[in-house]
Amino acid sequence: MPWLSLSIQTDGAHAEALADALLAEGAMAASIEDADAGTPDETPQFGEPGSIARPGWERSRVVALVTPETDAARLVTVCAATAGLDEVPDYTREEIADQDWVRVTQAQFEPIRVSERLWIVPSWHQAPDPGAIVLVLDPGMAFGTGSHPTTRLCLEWLERCVAPGQSVLDYGCGSGILAIAAARLGATEVLGVDIDPQAVSASISNAERNQVGARFQNAERALAGQFDIVVANILANPLKVLAPAVCAHVRPGGSLALSGILCEQADELIAAYASFLPLRVADTRDGWVCLAGVKE
Repeated sequence: MPWLSLSIQTDGAHAEALADALLAEGAMAASIEDADAGTPDETPQFGEPGSIARPGWERSRVVALVTPETDAARLVTVCAATAGLDEVPDYTREEIADQDWVRVTQAQFEPIRVSERLWIVPSWHQAPDPGAIVLVLDPGMAFGTGSHPTTRLCLEWLERCVAPGQSVLDYGCGSGILAIAAARLGATEVLGVDIDPQAVSASISNAERNQVGARFQNAERALAGQFDIVVANILANPLKVLAPAVCAHVRPGGSLALSGILCEQADELIAAYASFLPLRVADTRDGWVCLAGVKE
C-alpha cells in the first residue's frame, strides 16, 4: 500500500504542538526537521543539555506519514488550529511507495572507517576490509555508534594508546563501543560502567556479538582498582563532578582521556582536573575536543 507524506512549514514555537496534533488525528508518524537543512542556513542542534537555550528551528518543517485516502487539506487545517496557528501553513504532499522499511532503515547505516585498521560495521553489512579490526555494532538506544565526533575522537585515541595486555576502564560506556574497541586492540582486562541499566544491557550484548571478554556493570555498584587506561566520553558538567572518582581509577603512570566536551569548555575541564591529573588537548573535531593526560 502506498503512503502519503505531508511536509508542513511552520515555526519553532508551534512545531511540536503541530506534530502532536497530527499524531492525535491518526498520522502514522510525525517528525520535526530543520526547514533550511541542506542550505547555508542549516542550524545544527549539538550541544550539552542546557547549552541550547531554545531547542528546535525557527523555520521548521513537520513531516507526517498518512494513509493515501487522507483528506490532507482538512487534516492540516484542523491540526494547525489545534496547534494554535493563526493561519493554515503551506504544505506539500508526496506519494511514498510501500517498501521493506527494515531494509530502507538499515541502508541508512553504512560501515564507518575510523582509521586505517579500525572499522565500525553494522551486523547486516560485510566488513569492507577483511584485514581490519572490525567492531560489529548496530544503531540502538544506547549512545555511541561511532558516528558522533566525540566517539570517534575516543576511538582514535584508544587506537594510538592501547597496548596489548593493558587494563582499560570505560567510564560511562553507553553502547560499550569504547570498551569493545579496547579489547579488540589487545587490552586483556576491560571494564565498562554506566548509570543506565539499558546501556549496561546493550554493552553486554554488543560484547558478546563481538566475542570479546569485556565486562560491564551499573555505576551504582562499588568500583575498585586502578587501570592502565581510563576513558570517559560523557559530558562536561558530569565530568567535572566526577573528576575525583575518575582519576582515582587511573594508576600512577596510567593515561586518561575525556570527551563529550565542547571546544569552549576545554579550559574549564583542564582546570577542574588539574589537582588530580594534568590534561591537554589531544585532538578536536567539529567543535568537540578530546582531552588526555598521564597520571604522575
